[in-house]
Amino acid sequence: MLREIIFCLKYHTDVSISEKIRGAADYLEDEGIRCQIVYPEPEIMTKEGLLLGIMENDSEHSLKDILFLSDSSELSEILLGSGAYVVGLQHEENPGEGFPGLKYVFTDIDEVGFDSYEKAYQRYARIPWTILETKRCIIRETTVEDVDAFYEIYANPEMTRYMEGLFKNPEDEKKYQADYIEKVYGLLGFGTWTVVRKEDGKIIGRAGFSVRNGFDDVELGFLIGTDYQRQGYAYEVCEAILKYGREVLLFERIIAFVKAENLVSIHLCEKLGFEKKEEVDIEENIYGEEYHDGVKVAPSRAQFGKYIRMVLAI
Repeated sequence: MLREIIFCLKYHTDVSISEKIRGAADYLEDEGIRCQIVYPEPEIMTKEGLLLGIMENDSEHSLKDILFLSDSSELSEILLGSGAYVVGLQHEENPGEGFPGLKYVFTDIDEVGFDSYEKAYQRYARIPWTILETKRCIIRETTVEDVDAFYEIYANPEMTRYMEGLFKNPEDEKKYQADYIEKVYGLLGFGTWTVVRKEDGKIIGRAGFSVRNGFDDVELGFLIGTDYQRQGYAYEVCEAILKYGREVLLFERIIAFVKAENLVSIHLCEKLGFEKKEEVDIEENIYGEEYHDGVKVAPSRAQFGKYIRMVLAI
């Protein structure tokens, strides 16, 4: 877990910047995170010397407990190449720094909240983000380990009556999920998430947002296992996710696609505030029965289904 944040800096000529960084460090220490501010000497700025020079008196924490912030592309590259978790720091003194290879770059450091530091660390450490909680559920990012539970949920034929199933081979599904975590969560910051029941930690379904090819608006999707249906979980989870979309992700409009014969899901969407629009053809099974590193099914094999497009203006 995140135990320490080290500001590894090159630029220290501007007093106001130094004050902002010191203020950020004080704020983080108030949150229970140990902080250091270091300005490495040029002679130790090598892969072999940098971490040794920074951490020579720091035996309490391992490298995997630490998040580094650096305002130098050179320092960031050395740290990253040494296996460290690094976030770039942009300010008035370093507008030309590009920070290649970093997942995140912070600006206005005095306005960055603790959640942003923690989420950046979790992304590097491959720890799933907890997105939100409801009265009975936790909605978090999906892990590859969740896939086995998904197969238990999808084993009931009712689960694929109105929606696509999983790949036949669980290993294909795990490869797909690993790519999804890296490319979708990492790029968009949202996606389809795992729904966990608080009382027993049981995975009961999936829900979240996606972007479908051919449509501009973000789409809501949800699935609750048959053993947990008719207990209000779908409404509870989707209502919270829509609020998150509106207040955190700042979406202005969300769509849902529901098969015309799926009256239960249509009614739920209407209860959530969606309005029915028109019937559309939606491409299904775009990867086929096997996962080939994200390659779509050939057009001659494409499958389409009839869906009702529903819209929620938020």
